Amino acid sequence: MSERHIHPIFEKLLQREEREERLGQHSKVVWLTGLSGSGKSTLALHLERLLFEKGFFAQVLDGDNIRIGINNNLSFSIEDRQENIRRIAEISRLYVQSGIITVNCFISPTRAIREFARQIVGPDDFLEIYINAPLAVCESRDVKGLYQKARKGEIKEFTGIDSPYEPPEQPALEIRTDQLTIEEATEVLFQFLLPHINSKN
Repeated sequence: MSERHIHPIFEKLLQREEREERLGQHSKVVWLTGLSGSGKSTLALHLERLLFEKGFFAQVLDGDNIRIGINNNLSFSIEDRQENIRRIAEISRLYVQSGIITVNCFISPTRAIREFARQIVGPDDFLEIYINAPLAVCESRDVKGLYQKARKGEIKEFTGIDSPYEPPEQPALEIRTDQLTIEEATEVLFQFLLPHINSKN
C-alpha cells in the first residue's frame, strides 16, 4: 500500500488542548539522558510518584522496558539506536497529543540522536535533562554487572566503554546525582518542571 492510500484523521480527533484541560496540566516530554547507572530510571520513578501525588498525570518510558517490548528486534548499533529513539519519540509525541507528561529514561548517547528526537516530538515540548554522574560512580552503582561485562569484552558497543557518550551542551537542566540524594534530585527536577506543566499559570 502506498502513502497516497493513507489518510490520517488527526484533525477529527479530540484535540490536545481539550485533553490538557480535562487533565489539568500541560503535556511535555521530559527526556532524561545520561550514562547507564547515572540514575535516570530511579529519578524517573520518584518523579512519576511525586507528580501523581501532586495531581499530575505522567507516564514513564524506560529503556529496558521498551527494549523487551516494542523495540525487541533492535541491536545496540548506532543505526538501531537511532531507530530505537525514533520509535520512542513517535510514542512520546502521541502521549503529548494526549495531554500526558512523558518521562523518558534513555541513554540516547549522541547529540544528533537527541536532536532527532527533539524534532520528532517538537522543540517546544521537549525538555532535555542531563542526569550527570562520573563514570566511576556509574560503575560503582552497576548492580547488573554491565560495565564489568563490557570491560571484559562480553558486551560490545557499551556506552561509556567502547561506544561514546556525548553530554548535552545546553540541557534544559543538569542534575548531578553524585552530589544529591534521590529525594533532593527529585525535588529539583519537580520544581524545574512545575512552570512548564502547571496549567494554572
